[in-house]
Amino acid sequence: MATSPTALPTRPTTPDDLQVIADRIVAHVTDAGEGVEANVRVERTRHGLTRFANSFVHQHVGEDTVAVALTVAVEGRTSSASTTAIDDEALARLVHDTVEAARQQPVDPHWPGATPATPTAGTGTIDAATAEADPDARAAVVRDFVDAADDLRAAGFVDTELSQVAVASTAGQRAAGQTSRATLDGIHQTDTSAGAAHATSIRLADLDGASLGAQAADRARRSASFVDLEPGRYEVVLAPEAVATVLTFLSVYGFNAKAHLEGASFARLGEDQFDPAITIVDDPTDARRTGLPFDAEGTPKQRTVLVDAGRTTALAHDRRTAARSETTSTGHAIPGGAGIGAVPTDVTLQPGTTPLDELIAGVERGLFVTQFHYVRILDPKSSVATGLTRNGTFLVEDGEIVGAVGNLRFTQSFLDALAPGAVTGVGDDARYAHGEFGPGMVICPSLRLASWNFTGGAKG
Repeated sequence: MATSPTALPTRPTTPDDLQVIADRIVAHVTDAGEGVEANVRVERTRHGLTRFANSFVHQHVGEDTVAVALTVAVEGRTSSASTTAIDDEALARLVHDTVEAARQQPVDPHWPGATPATPTAGTGTIDAATAEADPDARAAVVRDFVDAADDLRAAGFVDTELSQVAVASTAGQRAAGQTSRATLDGIHQTDTSAGAAHATSIRLADLDGASLGAQAADRARRSASFVDLEPGRYEVVLAPEAVATVLTFLSVYGFNAKAHLEGASFARLGEDQFDPAITIVDDPTDARRTGLPFDAEGTPKQRTVLVDAGRTTALAHDRRTAARSETTSTGHAIPGGAGIGAVPTDVTLQPGTTPLDELIAGVERGLFVTQFHYVRILDPKSSVATGLTRNGTFLVEDGEIVGAVGNLRFTQSFLDALAPGAVTGVGDDARYAHGEFGPGMVICPSLRLASWNFTGGAKG
């Protein structure tokens, strides 16, 4: 007597529920005939967002969604599709339509096959209070941030997120996990300036709204009166947000194995491209991390040392680039990333032992930059980018901050900025910092750098 399939959950609330859906999709693929392969990813996201402006909460938004992503291959011809409909009829239709679309495609020369069965260590890190946080819990953090400076205007957001994912493949891979994340990103404003603060953690309770509000207010007040500075090369101390932007661009455009295979990456494996003070690790095992222990293809993530004491040592691989390079995936596939490549998303710059105040104290004449903004890559091969400073840029003379300067435009090779001999100090203040591509990607400290090329004011 045939065993009836497990009933599909109509409102999935656990990773096990999502695994049932992923397994059902694989079963439909198997029914589609010989020679059909597939990878499936099912994700539930419970996201709550509390926005504030002019020191008042003005919006609470919540969503709880389930999305299915399917990639199939028919004799090496691939197609991908997604849906938010999770009843059995919709899943069967998704498989049928995606298989038929694949049959019409040319052969994909880089299709590596469905993800094989591989054990995954752990299921992610979750804080139940954060996963279930309501608007009142987020508003309490906002209140503390706002109350830190009642004479200024505060704006920003606090959000909380539960991410649950299950993967399955026709080659036998199955994995499920869940994580939580909370972020505060806010500013305090005077009539002429703004100062920012950021924090991300697995736990909402870790976000200290009062401390972050005080930091943002201090930077705003210090920036209320500013002078315009002549363009040129200056020694700089970069706060973690500015450092995170540098690391994000190096990761996406440089440590990406697809970019390397296509000749667009700066990375030269085995060469001392960075200062010996620089060690960059993509580390999903770090207890602070908000990511899952497996990637979008279902491959277990590996701790990967990208730069070891200045030497470029590794690239981030997904299964496509690993097959092309005759190596193994490091577990860095991202959703929808076949055209982008593998991207490190658990990046850590190893901290030093120097407090931020001491980094600044060592500068004879230079700038303290708290944040970059609107950064765009100009030349991936040399990692030259352009962008602006934002929310607090300060002149340093004889080791002391003497005043604020107006926002500046820069054009700078990030690789050159971290080259041998260019890093003169590494801070002890490593934390999650926002590097423009989203929170929860980079943990890094402040850096003192010998030179940064500022090319003009905010208008050019």
